Amino acid sequence: MHHLSLYLHFVKLRIRSQMEYRFSFVFDLFSQASIAVIDFFMIALLFNRFKELAGWSLWEVGFLYGMIGVCFAVAEMVGRGFDVFQNSVVRGDFDTILIRPLGTFFQVFSHDFLLRRVGRFSQAFVILLIANSQLAISWSLVKVGYLIVSLVSGTCFFIGLFVIGATSCFWTIQSIEIINIFTNGGVFMGSYPFS
Repeated sequence: MHHLSLYLHFVKLRIRSQMEYRFSFVFDLFSQASIAVIDFFMIALLFNRFKELAGWSLWEVGFLYGMIGVCFAVAEMVGRGFDVFQNSVVRGDFDTILIRPLGTFFQVFSHDFLLRRVGRFSQAFVILLIANSQLAISWSLVKVGYLIVSLVSGTCFFIGLFVIGATSCFWTIQSIEIINIFTNGGVFMGSYPFS
C-alpha cells in the first residue's frame, strides 16, 4: 500500500510539472489526438473505397484499433520510465536509483508519467465507443469482463516490451530499436488486422 501511495504522489508531482506550461501541454495534447485521428482517418479512407477488406468491416477494425490504441496510450502514459531508461544509463543516473531504499523496478516505473497521452487515449476510446455503437454488440457481464481483461493484458504487454527494451540498455547502452518494431509497429499492425 505504501508503494501505491508513493506512486500516486509521484504521478501528482509529474502532472503538476507538466501543467506548468499550460499552452504547451494543451498543444501537445491536441497534437497527440490529431495524429491519432489522422491515422484512423486513413483507415476509413481505405474502407470508403473498398467497403470491406479481408472480411473485416470498418467498425470491426475500428473496435480493434480503439482497443490497441487505449492499451498503448495507457502503457506509454504509465510505463514511460522504461521507455526513456536509456537516458538514465547514459547519464549515470541509474547509480542513484540503485542506492535508494526502494526497489529499482518501482523507481524506474514511477520515474515518468506522460499526461499528454490522454489525447491519444481519448481518441482511441472515442473510436472504441463509436465502433461499439455501430457494431451493436450485445454486451453481457462475461463480454465486459473479457474486454476489461483484454485492455489490461494489452497494456501489460506493451509495458513488458518497454521493460525488455530497458534491460537491453545494460549491454547496448542505447535501447534496441527492434523493440519499437513491436511497440509502435505492433500498434500499426494491429490497426490493419488483415491476412
